[in-house]
Amino acid sequence: MRLPPLVGLPTDSSLQGHHRFAMAGEKYVRALVDAAAVTPVLLPSLQPPLPAGDWLSRVHGLLLTGAVSNIEPQHYAGGRTWPGNLHDPARDGAAFSLLVHALAADLPVLAICRGFQELNVALGGTLHPQVHRVEGRHDHREDPAASVEVQYGPAHSIALVAGGWLAQWHGARSAVVNSVHGQGIDSLADALLPEAHADDGLVEAARSRRHSFVLGVQWHPEWRVTHNPFYHAVFHAFGQACRQRQRRQQDSA
Repeated sequence: MRLPPLVGLPTDSSLQGHHRFAMAGEKYVRALVDAAAVTPVLLPSLQPPLPAGDWLSRVHGLLLTGAVSNIEPQHYAGGRTWPGNLHDPARDGAAFSLLVHALAADLPVLAICRGFQELNVALGGTLHPQVHRVEGRHDHREDPAASVEVQYGPAHSIALVAGGWLAQWHGARSAVVNSVHGQGIDSLADALLPEAHADDGLVEAARSRRHSFVLGVQWHPEWRVTHNPFYHAVFHAFGQACRQRQRRQQDSA
């Protein structure tokens, strides 16, 4: 009997009191266990980054999580930062290093929120640093005064691209998702194919044109994933891709 596949996820570098901690949201870890049926492996984000190739040779998938921080603007020619814009240079360095190696190895990748933005930037795309300041775009941020149930509750509908993965998994052309982000996709990387759009035109999901399984989503499907069939389908498909990767590696050993 095979053990569950191993999925790596980079941590955030967070100052707690006088000390830095390598942290990952438990909701992502829980979703990997409950919906993808894989074993999570936390990959510490340090400066300089640890050798990504060594890590990824031992895992069967990569999950890029959301985070409180935003990608620093210099990574995508986004101009100057602004007061209150939280950064995590260690996470930036680790995520981009991991992505370079993961994509080269055709490792299954699921990228969520900040992770989707990291994927787009790594492949040459750009971001809106503040979506709510762009003419014609909605405010996709959560209400900071609302309860977490409201913040991560249904926020808006998305149109799923006909024939795309999400439309096939969901069995429908639209879905309702949460919305907890300030940055968003400006120009989508040429290597990515749109999977979903919000009604203001913002790209809400995309997949790689040439890799076996590389998918980015702007919302948070990890939130109460076992109670939402659409969210669950995303993690289940990722888990299946990781199991296929594991079988190929073991069969070729």
